[in-house]
Amino acid sequence: MVLFPAGRAYVSRRLELVGSRVQRSMQNIARRGGAQAGALGSESAFAVRQGGNFLREHKWTAIAALVIMLLPAGVAWMASSRTMVGGFDAPVREANQQVSALLQGEQLVPPPALPPVLFMTPEVEVVRPNLVSASRDWALLDKEYSQRLLQAFRIMKERHGYDMAILEGYRSPERQDALAAQGSNVTNAKAFQSWHQYGLAADCAFLREGKLVISERDPWAMRGYQLFGEVAESLGLTWGGRWKMMDFGHTELRVDGVRKK
Repeated sequence: MVLFPAGRAYVSRRLELVGSRVQRSMQNIARRGGAQAGALGSESAFAVRQGGNFLREHKWTAIAALVIMLLPAGVAWMASSRTMVGGFDAPVREANQQVSALLQGEQLVPPPALPPVLFMTPEVEVVRPNLVSASRDWALLDKEYSQRLLQAFRIMKERHGYDMAILEGYRSPERQDALAAQGSNVTNAKAFQSWHQYGLAADCAFLREGKLVISERDPWAMRGYQLFGEVAESLGLTWGGRWKMMDFGHTELRVDGVRKK
């Protein structure tokens, strides 16, 4: 009740009534002077009785009035002593600009296909034999994976100065079995055990002065693979450089319920 104007007005009127009664009693006592000293006690007792009767009859009104008087001071005290509990502020995380671009629907365009002769040089044959017959068709890759990989290519160029090329994307089950037959030093995965069969993996390397650079024995290429791994992982891809049998140019996008165990 005391929180509304009508309630506050009622409490104020009752308090004014008691105050006026006490004031009239004190004025009468003053006029009578010392000659009526005996009446002083009587009038004072009457005023006290009046106040006591009012408090007994209007106990909750008096309590409400007391709360109204003390409430502002209490609120001010609580505000001045309020402290912030540490450790509960929501952390501000900077959004990854590359992932944000993907979510906003930016569609990157694959680079032009490289001439087959680049994949037939002696340097390439030593590291990756029969690479010329591998598929580098971006259209055969999963759309989401290809966009993340293209984003990684762009970051590597703009931020680190590396031009990248895809060595092999989609891989047929027959080619996968043929590679597995060459031994565990090539791959342990048989047909449909690799993400390549689902268009969710690719092997990549670098272009330098118009030639492919694949071998991690080249310090420049090794540094590039390390940067590539960091970029790929920031885009939610799995990087082969962390495996026991390290595959530095390999990335994949793992999707639940797709690949055979």
